[in-house]
Formats: sequence, structure tokens, C-alpha cells
Amino acid sequence: MEPFILKSQEYFVIKEWMERYPGLEAGFTTKNGGVSKQDAFTGLNFGFHVGDEQNAVCENRRLLADQIAFPLSSWVEAEQTHDINIARIEKADQGKGSTSYDSSFAGTDGFLTNEQGILLTLCYADCVPLYFIEPESRLIGVAHAGWKGTVHGIAAGMVSKFQQNGAKIEKISAIIGPSICKKCYIVDERVINLVKNILDGVDILPYNQVSEGQYSLDLKELNRQILLKAGVADGNIQVTDYCTSCHSKHFYSHRRDKGNAGRMMAYIGWKEDSHP
Repeated sequence: MEPFILKSQEYFVIKEWMERYPGLEAGFTTKNGGVSKQDAFTGLNFGFHVGDEQNAVCENRRLLADQIAFPLSSWVEAEQTHDINIARIEKADQGKGSTSYDSSFAGTDGFLTNEQGILLTLCYADCVPLYFIEPESRLIGVAHAGWKGTVHGIAAGMVSKFQQNGAKIEKISAIIGPSICKKCYIVDERVINLVKNILDGVDILPYNQVSEGQYSLDLKELNRQILLKAGVADGNIQVTDYCTSCHSKHFYSHRRDKGNAGRMMAYIGWKEDSHP
């Protein structure tokens, strides 16, 4: 079953999780709506770092904050350097990165928390958004997994962080969100060699050769395999069918748009006064 349901032209929600866990807000934005006017960013761009006007990005964020009833002063965001650093977020961190890139968490590509009133947010335009929840500990998380973060194990790193913070491995669920599909993502042998280094005895290879030195890579499937290897139950992992490159009606794409693209946002948070 597709985990992402289009709520409005502006965003998808993870409906099943939100219905199962009262007070949870979780979703992924589109490129539609919004106030950004420049060609590459027309619509609902959330990235401060891509050349859009800062006021437009802030207004786009305020629009979403109003729609999901999660105040912008509660958001946190990261610099995102395609690394594997994950930060645990506390109430004192509210607002960092919400209205400017300079105030975001430096060198960070993943967040987790179990506190209410914090919206964890990260930006994307083909890389894989990974969502996590463990209901007993109330831990939630989101990670940014491009090919570098993927092969260096950010998915497994998040599972480990959850366990270090009291989560039970059998209770952890993960969702792999809208990102570039294997048909649209062609990489060279250097990347595939790194992929091979982390695969051991898998039944399905997440890549195949399409021409001399060129391979199609399924980043979603690779992250699914990494999550399985980290101990997450197969039945607790869901994968979207949405591709940020194929589904041009909904998404910006760095690869499709040749590096000149806005950014969508993955978000997850417990609202204030939400209880188990």
C-alpha cells in the first residue's frame, strides 16, 4: 500500500501513521502552490541554499506551517552535507534553521526526538527521505540519504541511535519516501563499487548495468536492504512508489532539472499535548 497520500496540492501525508499515532504530523511537500517566482523554484520551494529569495522561502514555510497547524517557531532544519551525522533534538533547539540557513544544524543529515512541539524537517530534490518511529519510546526521526549517505550507512545509523535512546528494534518502523527511481538514476562504477562493499548475501541486487561503466541504481531498495540488515523487520518497512524525477507534476528533481531545482521538505513531529 502506498504510504503517501496527497492531502492538497502542496503536500502528501503519511496517513496510516498519523491515524495510528494521535498527535503525529508527518509528510512530504510538493513543488505546487507557494510564492517562489524564479523559473527553477517557481512554486513551493523550501530550500534556502539554492538561490531563491529568502523572503519567498520563509513565506512558503509559513504557508505549510499554517496548513499543518505546526508553528514555524517549532521547526528545526539542517545544513545537510551528504554525511551521516544525526542529532537528537530537544525543546531548546526549536526554531533552529526554520527561517534562515545560517541558523540550521551544521553538518547534519538526520534528526530524532521524542519530545512534543518539535517539527523535524529536511530538504530534498531526489535523495531519499527516511522516516522512523518507535511508539513505545515515542521516538521519531528523519534522515537524508543520497548515494553518499546511503553507502555510508545513515539508515543503520538512525536505527542504532534509536536503540541507544531506548527504542526496541522489533518496534521500529520505517518509511522510504519520494525520491529518484532506478530508471532515472544512472551512476558510474565508482558509486557501484561502494554499493558492492556494503552488500552481503542479498537476494536482489539494487543495481544493474545499462551500458559500459554505467549502472541504474535503486536507492530506495538499497536503503530497504540496509534497514533489514540493521534489524528492522521486513513488515515494518514501507516504500513509496513516487519518483521525484518521473512524477514531474508533483516534484522538483535535481537530476531531471540538471542541477537547477527547488527543494521539497520531509517533516515529522509530535504536536503539543499529544499523548500515547
